[in-house]
Amino acid sequence: MSDTANILDCRGLSCPEPVVRSKKHISASNPESMSVIVDNQAAMENVSRLLRNQGYQVETEKRGADWRVSGSRNGAAMPMEEGADDCDCATEKVCVVISSSVFGSGDDELGSKLMKNFLATLPEFGPSLWLVILLNGGVKLAAKGSHVLDQLKALQDEGTGILVCGACLEHFKLMQDKMIGETTNMMDVVTSMQFADKVIKI
Repeated sequence: MSDTANILDCRGLSCPEPVVRSKKHISASNPESMSVIVDNQAAMENVSRLLRNQGYQVETEKRGADWRVSGSRNGAAMPMEEGADDCDCATEKVCVVISSSVFGSGDDELGSKLMKNFLATLPEFGPSLWLVILLNGGVKLAAKGSHVLDQLKALQDEGTGILVCGACLEHFKLMQDKMIGETTNMMDVVTSMQFADKVIKI
């Protein structure tokens, strides 16, 4: 297959389409190297993570308003199995989805305090706590100035994955202010919920 065939132009595509197209290309042709051109930072981070998870060494290059994400195996690695992770498969996987910066409705000041208490209490799940996914207004919790960054960092330090919706960060203009977690996309969110044994939505 020619080098040109392994260059995907995903500019102008909304999340998670760049990741979907990249994943399909890998499944179809399993190239030793490939490049994906995108026009927003969320897509750049999501595609980079996909390629790393598939065994590629990744380099990114900013070109004007676009990014070029290049992955190469150089014969040194094979794709990871879909859904593979480092967790103990004998342990229940709990996924917590947070879609607001406050806990509950009625009083935002109270909701803000409740959210901090909720995140501080989540470690009680122990090793079962697998992922925390931040969507919509929940991405504000991972941004500069958030009152719960210490609680999120404590969770991450204990091995809990924290995924932050890239499209939501872009919407709230918080991409540059993200302080913790991995930028994610809706395909990853749906896949994570599928693999989880229990999903808690806040």
